[in-house]
Amino acid sequence: MFCRVRLVSHLSTWSPGPSHKLWKLSCLLPRCPKLSCRGTKMSAGQSQKVETRDKCTLQELKVPFARTEVGTFFQEQPRIGNQYLEDAFLQRYLKTHLPSQVLEKVSLDLERFGARVAAEIDSLGHECELNPPALQHYDAWGQRVDHIVTCPAWKRMKEIAAEEGLIAEAYERRYSNWSRVYQVAKLYLYAPSAGLFTCPLAMTDGAAKVIESLGISGPLVKAFGHLTSRDPRKFWTSGQWMTERKGGSDVANGTESVAREQPNGTYCLYGFKWFTSATDSDMTLTLARIMDAQGHVEQGSRGLSLFFLEVRDKEGKLNGIEVQRLKEKLGTRQVPTAELLLDGAQAHRISAEGRGVASIANMLTITRIHNVISAVAGMRRIINLAREYASKRVVFGKLIKDHPLHMQTVARLEVETRGAFLMLMEIARLLGLDETKMASEQELHLLRLLTPVAKLYTGKQAIAVISEGLECFGGQGYIEDTGLPVALRDAQVLTIWEGTTNILSLDVLRSLTKSQGQVLAAFCSGVQGKLELASSISELESSVQLLQDALNRLGQFTQRVGSKGAITMELAARDFAYTLAKIYTGALLLEHAASPDASSTDTYAAQRWCKQDLCPVDSEEKAGCYDAKAASLDTSLVYERNPVSKGKLN
Repeated sequence: MFCRVRLVSHLSTWSPGPSHKLWKLSCLLPRCPKLSCRGTKMSAGQSQKVETRDKCTLQELKVPFARTEVGTFFQEQPRIGNQYLEDAFLQRYLKTHLPSQVLEKVSLDLERFGARVAAEIDSLGHECELNPPALQHYDAWGQRVDHIVTCPAWKRMKEIAAEEGLIAEAYERRYSNWSRVYQVAKLYLYAPSAGLFTCPLAMTDGAAKVIESLGISGPLVKAFGHLTSRDPRKFWTSGQWMTERKGGSDVANGTESVAREQPNGTYCLYGFKWFTSATDSDMTLTLARIMDAQGHVEQGSRGLSLFFLEVRDKEGKLNGIEVQRLKEKLGTRQVPTAELLLDGAQAHRISAEGRGVASIANMLTITRIHNVISAVAGMRRIINLAREYASKRVVFGKLIKDHPLHMQTVARLEVETRGAFLMLMEIARLLGLDETKMASEQELHLLRLLTPVAKLYTGKQAIAVISEGLECFGGQGYIEDTGLPVALRDAQVLTIWEGTTNILSLDVLRSLTKSQGQVLAAFCSGVQGKLELASSISELESSVQLLQDALNRLGQFTQRVGSKGAITMELAARDFAYTLAKIYTGALLLEHAASPDASSTDTYAAQRWCKQDLCPVDSEEKAGCYDAKAASLDTSLVYERNPVSKGKLN
């Protein structure tokens, strides 16, 4: 029986009928001695002879998938190389814009850093994904400790962030107004491999920006020094604890936390923070309402002040904080995100009383830009991997890259990614000018407008591009241990964190209203200037005209809706923001294609972009999508036969 079973295992592809007997297998093996059907005890020598006969059988029959064999084909996996050297578009952008002396130094460092990303950081990021944080409420002796346990790779990421100056670079300003461009380029290479350590870095950058704008004094001197340190032993990350149970975008009405002033001028905070990202950070900024001696607080945004607190006291214990639980999330599982109870947390008020919301405006600018970095970097990475895979994967007799339809698909993703990249770098350039007091009024208006526009649009782009990118790998794009699906899971947060698409679309409208139309005038002027540069290139003439027509249509739309009610503009808000994104991105692509160092692919990318509907808000408004009737029908469509609409809707 021993021999029979061994033979059956070798002939797994042969299926006997019900009338067959196992001993009949011997007739298939004419060159091997007949095997006994009786159970026998074999010596070591006899066992070795059986093994030899088995190998003889396998070699003669060439049975596939026998024993531990699983076939002869194994698909070679895509691997990342030096992401700076492989990104010709990034290199051309830097060459076009940076002064030669800055370019030389920056290029050398980005090349070195690109090698470190591939050789070290990428594997650490994968470890962070495989080992998400955990919460230990109690120690072995029953003491409540609320210890958030993170993996060694997560801790190493913090050290690398300090060593590389991923925050420090922006505040040292070694390259004047180009320091932000340099920092953003570095984070762009880092983000897809960072295991989501970009999240605490975004909030750290935002906190440093707030502290710098408010004035570095008192306890903030120590905090700012830690946040911008290059020494891993001194470097701090910061949290951002704004979201409470009522939500995050409407902080004016959703914040219930209160602050009691102490005799020494500090405050004790009490409240429940429903969503605190990077909860293992060293410090945080948070909003609360100051309670007077009678226990009263002022509601609305005027009742909110901004506070700074260290997460742990001098003894290393939590500072009046209880960690209720860690969040179970769709993506970004690498980042510890928790619900916290503040029960007398010692804090310092760092804004003027009642000016908390105004004080975090700079922080929102920074964190939204970091959101754009992650979106664009994620798009670039999936395309790089798909490009690498297409040069290795053979289907229907040829490499995927030799199938025109596949190349057309990836080319469309490339155009989206190039446009998003230029939008990102434009905002970085404007921010650098602002921080060095070199920005004109028009450039400041553009920074205010383009930040929410870029955040909302690239978030949507990233989900679409990464989803399509996963298709380039077929079934492997759906298998978790390839490391590919996490890119899509993590991308979904980009449209939610720091303002959903609708919230940001309304913020775009608010910027127009507050500036009395000046930001829109700055937008049109900026686009017009870029079109004039590109109009002298014959290959770009038709694309310039298409973009000019879209800009004219935008102007006509704003004139038409100016006399209509507020509901019209609110309904148009999302399409209006998309229109701004499409037009400005097109202008950036044309400007880049007109530069002396541009390639033929730059021209083609600009042409491809400009062939879409660049002014969807005009098209939708002419179709009647923004009038009161459409608004009523939208509600009816959603709630038809729903109990909510009973007796209220026709």
